[in-house]
Amino acid sequence: MSYIIDRRLNAKNKSAVNRQRFLRRYRNQIQKAVSDAVNERSITDIDKGGKVSIPGRDISEPIIHHGQGGYNERVLPGNKHFSEGDKIARPQSGEGQGGSGKASDSGEGEDDFSFTLSQEEFLDFMFDGLELPNLVKRQLSGLEEFKTVRGGIANEGQPGRVNIVRTLRSANMRRLALTGGKRRQLQALQSELAELEQLPESERDLERYQELLDAIAKIERSIGKVPWLDTFDLKYNLMIKQPVPRSKAVMFCIMDVSGSMDQATKDIAKRFFILLYLFLQRNYEKTEIVFIRHHTSAKEVDEDEFFHSRETGGTVVSSALRLMQDIIKDRYSPEQWNIYGAQASDGDNWGEDSDVCRDILADDLLPSCQYFSYIEITNNEHQALWNVYETIQQEFPDVFALQHIRGVADIYPVFRELFHKKVA
Repeated sequence: MSYIIDRRLNAKNKSAVNRQRFLRRYRNQIQKAVSDAVNERSITDIDKGGKVSIPGRDISEPIIHHGQGGYNERVLPGNKHFSEGDKIARPQSGEGQGGSGKASDSGEGEDDFSFTLSQEEFLDFMFDGLELPNLVKRQLSGLEEFKTVRGGIANEGQPGRVNIVRTLRSANMRRLALTGGKRRQLQALQSELAELEQLPESERDLERYQELLDAIAKIERSIGKVPWLDTFDLKYNLMIKQPVPRSKAVMFCIMDVSGSMDQATKDIAKRFFILLYLFLQRNYEKTEIVFIRHHTSAKEVDEDEFFHSRETGGTVVSSALRLMQDIIKDRYSPEQWNIYGAQASDGDNWGEDSDVCRDILADDLLPSCQYFSYIEITNNEHQALWNVYETIQQEFPDVFALQHIRGVADIYPVFRELFHKKVA
C-alpha cells in the first residue's frame, strides 16, 4: 500500500491540505457565516471572497488528559445566597460573552475567529447542496457531444498507444507456438544426453554422444532465430468516440420593473437574480439564460440591460409569460431542452390579467417546464397574483413553487429553499 502526502504550500506558506481540512471540519459554521455575509453585502460585492467570522467556541477541540484518581474528601465552604436545588438565572447578554452585548464590569469572553475565504471557496459554500430540479439528459440526433473512451485492443494504431502488457503477452504466445515442437525435441535429446553422461566413460557410445551434442546445438540455434518481438505482436489501445447525452437547459429570468416596484424592491429582485445567474454560470456550462423585463409590455434584453436599465411603466404580467412562450416555440423545443423559469414581482397586476397569467402557465408553460419558481417581494399582504399562483401550485406541486420575500435577509434562504438538492 502506498501513501501520498500533499505538502503543497499556498501563497502564505501555510499548508493547503490543512486549510481544506479546516474548511471541511467547520463546514456548517462557515456556511452560516457565508449566508450572513451574502445578506449584508452590496449587489456588486455579492460574489467576491472576503473575511468571515465564526464563534471561537465552535473551533474548540476536546482535550484528553489525566484525571484525578483515587478517593478524595473535600470540605467546601457554604454560601448565604444559594441552597441545594436552587435554579440560577441565565446571565444577561454581555456577561462572559466576548465581542457582543452591552458593557459590563465583570465576565470574560473570547472574540470570534476571523479568516479570509477566496472567491472560489466563497462560491463553493454559497451554492453547496443546490441543483436544478428535474434536470433530464436529452440526446439530440446529429447534435451529440462525443467523448473518447477505451474501445478494446487493435492490431494497428499510433506508436504512443502501444499496450505493452498485451504486446509482450502476444510475443510470448507466438514464440511458444513457433518453437513448441523444437523445445520438446530438445528436452528429449537433453534427457538422453544426461543418461549417457551418467555412464562411465568406458561404457559410453561416444559417437551417439557427439550426435546428441550436435543435434542440441542445432535446435538451440533454430530456437534462437525466432525473433523476440515481431511487428505482428504489437497491440494498440483502441480509442473510439462515444456519443454523450447532453443536459441542455435554459433559464428564463422574468423581472417586473413596473412603477409599483420601488427601488428597494427592484434591488431585492436584482439580488435574487444575481444569485441565480452566478449559480447557473458556475455549475452548468451548457445552460442558456434568457432575460425578460416587463411593465405593460415585455422585452428580451441582455444581462447588462436586465440589471441596470431604468425603464418603468404599468403592470401587465401576462406580456412576459407570452414572450416566454413565443421564445420557447422559436428556439427551445421542450423535447430537446430542459426549460426553467424564475419570476420576481411585487404581486401587483392590472385588472383581470392575473387570470390570464394562470391560463398561460397552466395550459402552455408548466407542461413544457421542468421547474418554475415565483417570488413575491412585499412587506404587505399578498396581492392578487399570489392568490392566483397558489391555485397553480396546488395543481402542479412538483413543477411550480412560490416563496415570499420581505427583506434582504430573506433572499438567500428563499433561494436555497427553491433550488435545494432533493434526496431521492
